[in-house]
Amino acid sequence: MNGYLMTCLPVGFFFLLLQISLQHALYLLHHGMLEDANRNLSRAETWRYGEKSSSQEVLINLIQAYKGLLQYYTWSKKKMELSNLDEDDYAYNTASQTMLNHSWKTSVNLGALIQTPGVWDPFVKSYVEMLEFYGDQDGAREVLTNYAYDEKFPSNPNAHVYLYNFLKREKAPREKLISVLKILYQIVPSHKLMLEFHRLLRKSEKKDHHKLGLEVLFGVLDFAGCTKNITAWKYLAKYLRQTLMGNHLPWVQEEWNSRKTWWPSFHFSSFWAKSDWKEDKALACEKALVAGILLGKGCRYFRYICKQDHQVLRKKIRRIRKSVKKHSIVNPGL
Repeated sequence: MNGYLMTCLPVGFFFLLLQISLQHALYLLHHGMLEDANRNLSRAETWRYGEKSSSQEVLINLIQAYKGLLQYYTWSKKKMELSNLDEDDYAYNTASQTMLNHSWKTSVNLGALIQTPGVWDPFVKSYVEMLEFYGDQDGAREVLTNYAYDEKFPSNPNAHVYLYNFLKREKAPREKLISVLKILYQIVPSHKLMLEFHRLLRKSEKKDHHKLGLEVLFGVLDFAGCTKNITAWKYLAKYLRQTLMGNHLPWVQEEWNSRKTWWPSFHFSSFWAKSDWKEDKALACEKALVAGILLGKGCRYFRYICKQDHQVLRKKIRRIRKSVKKHSIVNPGL
């Protein structure tokens, strides 16, 4: 579109034109037509009309950012090539220079967008990967910290996941890792990183962290999608015993009191006992131990599993019965 026609367009139509151009570019990207998408974005990037409104500026930043993603894709391919080359090879220097050029262009295109409030996960991940590759750890940390904690950005679990993974790569202190995952726990208590969060809390020297570690396990198992997570059940079975042996019965009671009206049918019914035993006997044994500790010998789940005669698991079931007899919060005299 020539400059004369552009000046004849109303501002609203110009904004619509940018939207259509971006949508078309995304369509081309979705169908693998990367060069066409890049040309489309480059053309739209040059369009200017009057004073930019805030919405128009965001749209232009988005167009530039998607162009940056295409440049990141080229950079990423060159990085893979570079890993297979000898540093003394001429091709290595050529590929390295190409990477540097693309990283600079990408940084320019992505930098403006990730300063704007919004959820920009793929753009942030790409930008941080390049910063880390070139050794700018401080820059990467600043970007991720702002993305996670700046109040102008919407609440976004992924922002905290990205920051946590970065700090973990940096071998940050345990307390720092815990502080990041604590916020993630408040947003998504069933997140897959919560079991890792529990392990960190368990290793801490602070009593309130140990208490939170128990809360986290109960919180994970509150969600239907986690009911078959054998690792969570193993952790809970082990941690319940440790907590009770450490004379922290009130911790267990506090968590159980809010769940005792619905966990029995949600986790420990006869139906689930039969189903779990049939599908995953190891899972059934871990759940039976937790059920016995929390509900005592009268629990249907516990009774069903303990009645099973399984040659391989006979000793394990015997140990479950003994452990429940020792630790049950319902009837210690089992």
